[in-house]
Amino acid sequence: MNILDLSDPADRHLGRILELQAAQNGATEYLITDNQRITYAEANATCDRLAAGFKALGVGKGDRVTLFTSNVPEMVLICLALNKLGAIWVPICTDYKGEWLLDALQRSRADILVTDAEHWDTVAAISDQLPLKHGIALEDDVAAANGLVSYASLLEHEPYTADYSKLDWGDTCAILWTSGTTGKSKGVMVAHNNWIRSNVLGTQLQYTAEPGDIIYCAMPLYNAGAWITCVARALLAGVGVVIEKKFSVSAFMDRIKHFNATQTFAVGSMGVFLMSQPEKPDDADNPLREALIVPMPPAMWEAFEQRFNVKLVRSGLGMSECLLSLNHEHSDVQAPMYALGWAPPDVEVRLFDDDGNEVPDGEPGEICVKPLAENVLFNGYFDNPEATAAAFRGDWFLTGDMARKDPDNGAFFFVDRKKDAVRFAGRNISTLEVESVVLRHPEVQQVAAFGIPSAALESEDELKLNVVRTPGSELSPEELCRFINDNAPYYFVPRYLDMVDSLPYTPTNKVQKYKLREAGVSESTWDLKTSGFEVRR
Repeated sequence: MNILDLSDPADRHLGRILELQAAQNGATEYLITDNQRITYAEANATCDRLAAGFKALGVGKGDRVTLFTSNVPEMVLICLALNKLGAIWVPICTDYKGEWLLDALQRSRADILVTDAEHWDTVAAISDQLPLKHGIALEDDVAAANGLVSYASLLEHEPYTADYSKLDWGDTCAILWTSGTTGKSKGVMVAHNNWIRSNVLGTQLQYTAEPGDIIYCAMPLYNAGAWITCVARALLAGVGVVIEKKFSVSAFMDRIKHFNATQTFAVGSMGVFLMSQPEKPDDADNPLREALIVPMPPAMWEAFEQRFNVKLVRSGLGMSECLLSLNHEHSDVQAPMYALGWAPPDVEVRLFDDDGNEVPDGEPGEICVKPLAENVLFNGYFDNPEATAAAFRGDWFLTGDMARKDPDNGAFFFVDRKKDAVRFAGRNISTLEVESVVLRHPEVQQVAAFGIPSAALESEDELKLNVVRTPGSELSPEELCRFINDNAPYYFVPRYLDMVDSLPYTPTNKVQKYKLREAGVSESTWDLKTSGFEVRR
């Protein structure tokens, strides 16, 4: 373990941080898989050679290189090597294919694409439409068979020595395409300091660091969450990180034990999936000390901690555009574990309505962030000035998330994504709160709550649930609605309900509610108004 002092802006560069860890903490293992254990010294030496190899291909400051590969250490090494050149890495979701993949690659405007054997056929199917100067394959045989540059050949160059006097902590180091939960993806231009300040003021304080810590990362490396909570956090703390190819709900805890991992990060649905697995006598017998699962349904929090003998880390709020907006680490006041917390010292956070008016404490409003220091927010959306302008109102960045501010202690509590919140009978209903209630039913495995536009009033929605039951369950809509009516405000009882086999998820395990809204209702959808079910008020 070697937590660096990064108070000097000259050191706030990912490539520079790797050099510092190599010099001070070189023998510690950084990137770990079943077959590889790469120390900080080895990682830095490899990155210097990779940087020279990319430079020989014409890559320089500000140039973009796309990556369409599995979760492997080589992907991390390439990203850090590109940053030593001042270049930009652009990871692409590996579930993309055909026109969707072509669109993402074309919009990235990169001359070089890195891929691997697992994904070469997908790339090859559209390669004649890509204006590439070079394709790079991680495997020698794939490169040789298809006329590509091999990863190994990049390592044959003499090491490159980065000149950090020509690089800046505010330079864009990555372009991350948003997950597409609400529609068309946008390329978020992330600066070096975006990662660093969110670690120094956020994840380094949320987790407790101990010598020998190993972070388990099963999140895809094209996602900001994997970097901020795992890869970049390990780099800044000088500990190891396991790069797992894919998340497996059935093997998750076994893999934690296999690597003796002490910390991990997951999105909320992954926590729900883990809790839905059959209990094992040794669930609590594991090395995991801390886990950040966002957002974990409050009703599951205590049960998860007890079942797996792990401390759930207090959450906060972050997104690619502002990797840290809120957390619990900057106030002496106590708030419930599931609260978002308070603003760190380098931003101001307020809640506004659609007209730009600050809402009263206790009322839901959009979370808006104003930076109070340099290089806090993203550098805009790549090639999309219109979207960048629309994301701001003056100095305030509009997050698209809604929250309430506690009138007593000033803590913020998440309400919903703005596009997911349901407005019914003059009130805003949090779909997250509805889902939390529904998930308490023992025969519910997964649920998505969302709004269907009201035919009676254009400005309002009707609440709809899509529910995945536990295996073998014959839970009826009426039984579930009775449970909701008994355990929540009456307006949580949905107008519409479908029992479904599955929900549509993004590759980062977020429900694509826009797809559910587009699907709407069908003849088989249960309708409260025609069901005969009576809601008790």
